[in-house]
Amino acid sequence: MQTSVVTPERFAKGITYEQWMAAIAEDRNKPRFQENYDETAISEDDTRALRDLVARPDGPARCLALGEPWCPDVFRGLPVMARIAEASGIELRCFFRDQNNDIMSEFLHHGEHESIPTLVFYTRDHRYIAHWIERPELANEEMPQLRELTAPLRNPDLSPEEREQYIKAYVEFQHGPVWGGWRDATVREIRELLEAQLG
Repeated sequence: MQTSVVTPERFAKGITYEQWMAAIAEDRNKPRFQENYDETAISEDDTRALRDLVARPDGPARCLALGEPWCPDVFRGLPVMARIAEASGIELRCFFRDQNNDIMSEFLHHGEHESIPTLVFYTRDHRYIAHWIERPELANEEMPQLRELTAPLRNPDLSPEEREQYIKAYVEFQHGPVWGGWRDATVREIRELLEAQLG
């Protein structure tokens, strides 16, 4: 079996979610991270179940997150993981993908895509449990709605006013029920993944 580049020492070099937010202070998507964090709620049932999993000797005490701040799946999904970590007691460490290509290469989506966010779960003594990539299945199923909404933005002949109108519609989508449903589905999928792996 190949030895992972994510040793306990490497994991400890990751930054906290608060440090991630500070590191992207000048990034144009910082407000998107904050909005998704503020709009994510972990239910009492999910909190209880996740805490029970973390409390197990073989439970997910640690999570490594790979991402980049320009990615919509990251500015939606990473704040959800931050909320899960807070609710459950998981130690979350964040890494910028493009500065950590060796880590990314271990967790390629379908063995070839550098998809983000990538969330990797470990036990307290740093044994690998499972990983989750990019977005929940519900988002994949409903993605045509978003693609239809943003398709006109690829038209180079749009007037500035038209472009602004489509961007506004995209931002409104990010505050709507479909986008919110993707956040909820992320919580559900991560809980189900960990329950399935731990039995």
